[in-house]
Amino acid sequence: MNRIRKVEKQEVHKRNRSGRQGSTEPKQFLRLFLTSWLPGFLLIFFCVSAFLINSSSAADVVIGSKKFTESYVLGEIAKRTLADAGIPAEHRQGMGGTIILWEALRGGQIDAYPEYTGTIATEILKSDSTLSLDQIRNSLEKVGVGMTAPLGFNNTYALVMRRSEAQRLGIRTISNLQRYPELKFGLTHEFLERQDGWRPLRQLYRLPQQNIFGIDHALGYSALANGSVAVKDAYSTDAKIEQNDLFVLEDDLHFFPKYEAVFLFRSSTRTDAIAAMRRLEGMLDETRMIRLNAEAERTKNYARAANLYFERSARSPNSLNDSFPRKLARWTLRHLQLAGFSLLLSIIVGIPLGIVASRGGAVGHIILGFAGIVQTIPSLALLALLVPLPFFGISIRTAIAALFLYGLLPIVRNTATGLQDIPRSLRESAVALGLSPISRLWEVYLPIASRSILSGIKTSAVINIGTATLAALIGAGGLGEPIISGLSLNDRVTILEGAIPAAVLALLVQWCFDLLDLVLIPKGLRL
Repeated sequence: MNRIRKVEKQEVHKRNRSGRQGSTEPKQFLRLFLTSWLPGFLLIFFCVSAFLINSSSAADVVIGSKKFTESYVLGEIAKRTLADAGIPAEHRQGMGGTIILWEALRGGQIDAYPEYTGTIATEILKSDSTLSLDQIRNSLEKVGVGMTAPLGFNNTYALVMRRSEAQRLGIRTISNLQRYPELKFGLTHEFLERQDGWRPLRQLYRLPQQNIFGIDHALGYSALANGSVAVKDAYSTDAKIEQNDLFVLEDDLHFFPKYEAVFLFRSSTRTDAIAAMRRLEGMLDETRMIRLNAEAERTKNYARAANLYFERSARSPNSLNDSFPRKLARWTLRHLQLAGFSLLLSIIVGIPLGIVASRGGAVGHIILGFAGIVQTIPSLALLALLVPLPFFGISIRTAIAALFLYGLLPIVRNTATGLQDIPRSLRESAVALGLSPISRLWEVYLPIASRSILSGIKTSAVINIGTATLAALIGAGGLGEPIISGLSLNDRVTILEGAIPAAVLALLVQWCFDLLDLVLIPKGLRL
């Protein structure tokens, strides 16, 4: 009997020791990570950071533009003007709305962009009163921003309707809209939120309409043409007003201020570049600007439209060199950089976090919870949240950081799940063989979990390829450039120039990972 009790005590002692040994594994893994893996990870992080810091344009002057036709054309005109003056320049097209461009200018991500005096006064300077050009210029100088004199045309806001509909209802002025509360309005998102936009306009004119929704500027014209909306906001120099036979409602209470086109630039911009941009002052009237906008929308080529300003052939050497294959190669290379570097960071951070999370407990729940919360943030909102932060701004760094955060959840979750699903008997066998924690991890646990881990990496890669198209909204480039441009032009062909290569790229990446499965997953674990 005593011998049986002794054996029982030995078995209990062995189980307790095994339990204590198992409980120390997370600490041993963490210590191993800090001493063996962390230096390598830091080296990779350093290399990636160096790439991100030095990945800005080699051009001396970077021009930004908003996401509508006229801003694209003005950006191309500025780029061409600087190039003719011997100043290397880059045009980052369609970077977003007013605040994004303004923050990019102040943060040094761009050096200049086209803007309008009414927008500067109300949206940037937040003035409730009409400001003179000198007052605007003096206020901007206080924050290190300069302004050219007006380019020569006033592109004010306006409300437009189909001419036939306006005649049928007898609507000539904005005040006349009071008689038709049932009319549906399709307004741009920026106009809905501006201080000189829908809400104060509605209050001044006492407009009763309730059926109001936000829509992209170019798509709004299509909605107006097919009768989905009755009224939309427009810019007075939009070529589509004449092309679609639209009627501009008279601003009979004089709500909209003057929106004279100018260029804003950083005061620290090289002086010869500022002098070159000043040569554009007073050189564009409204008729000429409308003609340039019409050419851009007809040819789907902003550079060709800008060439008309210089009264040169559209088939200039610059436009010939920028053929579609060249553009596609440039877009694809940048897209691969965005998706590739972000995926690399997600793998470097996600797998160790997944290993820790696989042990459960409060730390594991926090890791999985954080990754899950990040995944629920809309991609556009995540980009907007990162832009104001130091080091990020309107740049490729912001896009890669956002994609990195989006790619974490599949890798962390699949790593944790793969390790947790390892049978207890295999774990005990690995311990019984006397393997060290690092040997158990590398030779047993990770190989068994490799199918799940690679599945998470594959999911993250495909997500990054698709989400990277949004990087074009902050001037980071990629296959989102033609998509954003096509939306601005309401041109399906231009949209497909980016959408189809992005879809093909996602399929190729998935196929490559399928081949990688054959190399990295042990033969006995393959499906």
